[in-house]
Amino acid sequence: MYSFDTSTFMDWQARYYPLEVFRGLEERIAALIADSQAVAVDLVKEEIDAVGTPDLRSWAKRQKGLFAPLDPETQAEGARIEAQYPDLLDPNSPFPSADAYVIAFARLHNGVVVSQETSASEKRHPKKEHYIPDVCRDLGIPCINLLGLMRKERWVF
Repeated sequence: MYSFDTSTFMDWQARYYPLEVFRGLEERIAALIADSQAVAVDLVKEEIDAVGTPDLRSWAKRQKGLFAPLDPETQAEGARIEAQYPDLLDPNSPFPSADAYVIAFARLHNGVVVSQETSASEKRHPKKEHYIPDVCRDLGIPCINLLGLMRKERWVF
């Protein structure tokens, strides 16, 4: 099971792999969603609604099987992760951050986090110490980016 971060959808559709060009990618992601292998917590949907392109918001609205509500167990685990890694939160964000809950969902379901974020050590001037890959590494949760997902699933285009 893959727990998707907002950055994956933003980079996929708005930046690197637009839907009108990469139809095969959209179809394969749809198959993962249909098989309940691709999941994003509801907070990801909220982030997409707040900062996504109109096309991405429209796509996300149609993905009924993708978004999972925050059940009490995920909420509690996400809160523990936020407490352990407070800089994972963006204090300037106008909406709640999904990051800790994306990680929590993967942790609780023995999943893999899919995020386009890079670790603090890979940034020239990181604004914080912990990004999704850093927290995943510390907690022993696999974390890959979209290209890593394509490789893991052995998708060839």
